[in-house]
Amino acid sequence: MTLALTGATGFVGKATVDHALARGHHVRALTRRDQPARDGVSWISGNLDSEDALARLASGADAVIHIAGVVNAPSPAGFITGNVHGTARMAAAAASVGVRRFVHLSSLSAREPHLSNYGRSKERAEDEVRKSGLDWTMIRPPGVYGPGDMEMRDVFRMAKLGFVILPPAGRISLIHVHDLARLLVAMAESDPGRHIYECDDGVDGGYSHAEFARLVGAAVGRRPVALHVPRALLHLAGRADRFLRDANAKLTPDRAAYLSHPDWTARPLERPPVALWAPQIATPDGLSQTADWYRSQRLL
Repeated sequence: MTLALTGATGFVGKATVDHALARGHHVRALTRRDQPARDGVSWISGNLDSEDALARLASGADAVIHIAGVVNAPSPAGFITGNVHGTARMAAAAASVGVRRFVHLSSLSAREPHLSNYGRSKERAEDEVRKSGLDWTMIRPPGVYGPGDMEMRDVFRMAKLGFVILPPAGRISLIHVHDLARLLVAMAESDPGRHIYECDDGVDGGYSHAEFARLVGAAVGRRPVALHVPRALLHLAGRADRFLRDANAKLTPDRAAYLSHPDWTARPLERPPVALWAPQIATPDGLSQTADWYRSQRLL
């Protein structure tokens, strides 16, 4: 198959390109910057604002995997532009050149759009896909981690220091980036009908925040103290991180709002059919891989 990808140069996108190539597919990948030549990959210059570039990207493809999106923005408008308008343009471009299969990477945050600007934008992006007329599948992952991830690096760093600052008590699910990449490609290869799937590592009920802290601690060889922070203090910390690190902030007020929700676990009945996909990487093993990668990059 020929697969057209947005977000191919990001964390999830890189893993998806690797898996698509390993499966013998050809990849057409959108990029805003020049990329080194790679066998099996055709780089298409442009971004989600360019209808012409998106049409060129989708031209000749058997399916589109739409991964690109905005996870951090200083205002609601930034999320709307990147997640809602970008998704609408990509879906329209796919339809305009006759591509029917559309795999959209969403987020569990779309389940609770009232909690954050990010979640609201992901819900609206899903609406754009629904009304596109395409044969779509949408994937709502929980926390995605793995070698190459920079979003969870601070958690690993804290664990190495012996403590992990956590949101108010709640539960989360997790998925390794390689398992998510396999799922996205599997959905492009198949046509299970128009469904929204939630995915995780296969552990029903996920993990408490404290359990997650202990798992990360084990990955870095420590037994950290789990420190739950009240919602108001977490929001204040988000404002401070935004002030101190600006665009590089990992804990923003918007992120603090949805992190405070007590249930970000994938629902077992909403998982993809096991005949199409099942997770292969146990979270303790995946977290150890991630810690090893941080060490190799001198990031811990």
